[in-house]
Amino acid sequence: MTNAPEPLSLVLVGPMASGKTSVGRRVARRLGVPFIDTDKRIVAEHGPIPAIFAEHGEPHFRELERAAVAHALREGGVISLGGGAVTDAETRHLLRSQPVVFLTVSEEAVADRLRGGTRPLLAGDDPVERWKRIFAERRGWYEEVASASFDTSRRPMQRIADEIVAWRREQG
Repeated sequence: MTNAPEPLSLVLVGPMASGKTSVGRRVARRLGVPFIDTDKRIVAEHGPIPAIFAEHGEPHFRELERAAVAHALREGGVISLGGGAVTDAETRHLLRSQPVVFLTVSEEAVADRLRGGTRPLLAGDDPVERWKRIFAERRGWYEEVASASFDTSRRPMQRIADEIVAWRREQG
């Protein structure tokens, strides 16, 4: 057989501010594959996510997100999903046959990372409290789809990326 090997792919899930983009870019570089951020793709095609939510509602956004995830999975590479992608059962189903890394992060690290940020879902008086509530709602879904998890709280992103690369290569 002369079939080309499938490119290494890997999906990153986790709550807002867990480091999916910064770790994901490093992992993709090390593996020599593209980095795909599904939220950025949705914004490029359909406009700002808060506007999509406001004009069409969350169910419509989750449909766009599911399509973006399916497309990214066909392309391969390191794929970073938006924090809420796992709330959709069909998106979770798409992830069943994929190597999925769940990036975890402590409340303390999130508090540091959120300072001065502009995350619409966390707007208001106490963004860390909102983050905790959202994470508590989604944690079971992250765990359901995850093949492995790595904590990003207090270690250099490059070291975490190196560990994920080593783990992914072990998977074959």
